Amino acid sequence: MKCIHVITPVKDSIDLTLQTAEAIVASDIKVPYAYTIYNDFSTAENTARLQEASKKMGFNLVNLSDLTDHPSPNYLLVLQMAQERAIAEDAALIIVESDVVVKKNTLQALFDGAQERTDCGIAAAVTVDEKGEINYPYLFAKGNENQVYPEKKHCSFCCSLLTVNFLRTFDFHQLDPEKNWHDVTISHQSQKEGFRNYLFTTLPVWHRPHSSRPWKQLKYKNPLKYYWLKYAKGLDKI
Repeated sequence: MKCIHVITPVKDSIDLTLQTAEAIVASDIKVPYAYTIYNDFSTAENTARLQEASKKMGFNLVNLSDLTDHPSPNYLLVLQMAQERAIAEDAALIIVESDVVVKKNTLQALFDGAQERTDCGIAAAVTVDEKGEINYPYLFAKGNENQVYPEKKHCSFCCSLLTVNFLRTFDFHQLDPEKNWHDVTISHQSQKEGFRNYLFTTLPVWHRPHSSRPWKQLKYKNPLKYYWLKYAKGLDKI
């Protein structure tokens, strides 16, 4: 891998997104990299804020409303475009979601860790809360702090690197368009293709769970309403 492509998909939740972007552009990255925010039909006001921030911070901004009429979420389209570009430029693809704040060394360390492991399909940074405790979606990793190890459970794309070797083996156009999120499918496909997915609990990133999709907080506050929305409205298909 010659370089890094970092992407953040977002719809609204701009204050948190700008925190995510600030941390990424302040990262210590030794290889060439590009950072792109994919704006998935945010409001006109928030789109304007992203456009202004892109000029100040230097990230690329792609407004999906210029490319598709499909309503948000357009996560699949983002993944497909990002995969194509990463393969073309021999780049590692790092997804950092808009409710995550990385440390200065996170992205370069993920890149180095993936490069050192020839069987690596996905390299994922563990998520923690404001106190530094491992939190959702990696609660199963508690007890494995300060380690790097192959994880057979799925990797979330909160902050994950997909190697170009893996990207070349599986075309994201094969993913189910009826689903909203594809972390689980892609994680399992990586293992099917003979790769290992490594979890780096040595590289904690601050995660504010579901901050970019506040309705999902209902899962903890009002689970009956959450599951009604999930199944009756067809939201959050994984």
